Amino acid sequence: MAKVEQVLLLEPQHELKFRGPFTDVVTTTLKLSNPLDKVVCFKVKTTAPRRYCVRPNSGIIDGGASVNVSVMLQPFDYDPNEKSKHKFMVQSLVAPPDTSDMEAVWKEAKPEELMDSKLRCVFELPSENEKPHDVEINKITPTAAVKTESSVMSKSVSSSLDESEAKKLTEDNRRLQIEFQRLLEENKRLKEEEGPRMRKQPQTIQPISTSSTMIKDEGLNTRLLALVVLFFILGVIIGKVAL
Repeated sequence: MAKVEQVLLLEPQHELKFRGPFTDVVTTTLKLSNPLDKVVCFKVKTTAPRRYCVRPNSGIIDGGASVNVSVMLQPFDYDPNEKSKHKFMVQSLVAPPDTSDMEAVWKEAKPEELMDSKLRCVFELPSENEKPHDVEINKITPTAAVKTESSVMSKSVSSSLDESEAKKLTEDNRRLQIEFQRLLEENKRLKEEEGPRMRKQPQTIQPISTSSTMIKDEGLNTRLLALVVLFFILGVIIGKVAL
């Protein structure tokens, strides 16, 4: 008796393609469609059961419905010179009235009631032009975004800090200039007052007055020197902030 033709529609019909790299699980989908108005039972088998995981590997499909079967290839060392000999077979039969015990249904099915379709497995690796392109997009795009965002944030923070710091330094500089000018005027006034006083004082007192004057001058000179140094430091700092 002639074998019954497969009633299920398979997509793809003849080949299951697995696209590498195969260092991780690779999954492909097999779609089974039932064009009949009857329930159809199906079962998926393979010549290499240890290399694949199939979910679901059996079941029933209502009339006019379809099922997606996930075929998962386990990781392995791929050899492009070795052709795949793995094959899959989709077996089916029109479901009997009672499908509560599917194991019994398959055992009791007559050979002429069984229908099957065979598919071969094909392993493919991404082309050399595709791999670097995808990797480069994944690596460069996030990096560029991070760099741009970091640059904008850095500029805004730096700008706000520079402006506030420069304003403070400018105010300090102005205050020191006023102090410096005041000390110059005080130094000048003391020298003007000290000249006539030294001429009027007796000779015995002169050394003491001279010493007192020298101490005052040294104090003023020290303060003036300190202010000059501060001016220099502030000028350097303001120059750096401005840059």
